[in-house]
Amino acid sequence: MLILNMFRGFCMALADSVPGVSGGTIAFLLGFYDKFIGSLDALVSGTKEERKEALVFLVKLGIGWAIGLCSSVLVLSKLFESHIYILSSVFFGLTLFAIPVVAREEKDSLKGKYYNLIFWALGTALVVGITYLNGHLGASKDFEHITVGLVIYVFIAAMIAISAMVLPGISGSTMLLCFGIYLPVINSIKEFLHFNFKYVPMLFVFGFGVIAGIIVIIKSVKRCLKNHRSKTIYTVLGLMTGSLYAIIQGPTTLDTPKPALSLSTFSIVAFIGGGVLLFLLELFRYLMEKNAAKKELKAAIEKID
Repeated sequence: MLILNMFRGFCMALADSVPGVSGGTIAFLLGFYDKFIGSLDALVSGTKEERKEALVFLVKLGIGWAIGLCSSVLVLSKLFESHIYILSSVFFGLTLFAIPVVAREEKDSLKGKYYNLIFWALGTALVVGITYLNGHLGASKDFEHITVGLVIYVFIAAMIAISAMVLPGISGSTMLLCFGIYLPVINSIKEFLHFNFKYVPMLFVFGFGVIAGIIVIIKSVKRCLKNHRSKTIYTVLGLMTGSLYAIIQGPTTLDTPKPALSLSTFSIVAFIGGGVLLFLLELFRYLMEKNAAKKELKAAIEKID
């Protein structure tokens, strides 16, 4: 299970490190979302045994996540500057194709409850609004010059971003993109990995924001999924829909802003590649579930014998 959970964490990190599909979506697609949320909740407020079991699972997941994040960061910061339109097309495909996948998985929660479409509209409007305001208030923030206002802004943005990462919907990286701190965070991590510690204070602020977000949001997410699942899933689908606009506007948030993604800069090949990636994840999940079912059947037969 160590290798499997490390692989799960690795896939989550790849999703979390790019604006597109969230780590929560990957957990959802690979079939361990409930265990992921339950483990985070147990770690915060579970019994001693529950915390121990949750910690073991999350550490295994975290090892793979750290490997995936470091691998992504060392490559992504350069690719964003040189191949932003190709990457944006991939992210667009990932997100667009993930919407029907999530809707299919949650069809029982959505079917016949179309009055909850208002929550889809609210989720869409939220992301579009944040993206629009960010584009008019300024793009990437400067992490080199620390101010009280910047510390508060980054802390709150980190709390919101980790909330998005936990939800099987909008990417936390997309939220960071909306708030204009995606590239500063990626570059700060890259510089830290190259032993440049100038950006460590802001990384600590970001990290504390992430921890605070987990503590605040997990119980709320678990309660909403349990008691208001239909409304929550419609909201998630709305967040995903709105994130398409955030991805289109992604090039405008670079250190040297570029025009938004358009028909002339859109890559159909990269777009299809995003869909293929999701298909491979779904195939992997199917094979895992099939293998687990075989093992359960074998164990049941051996028990009878």
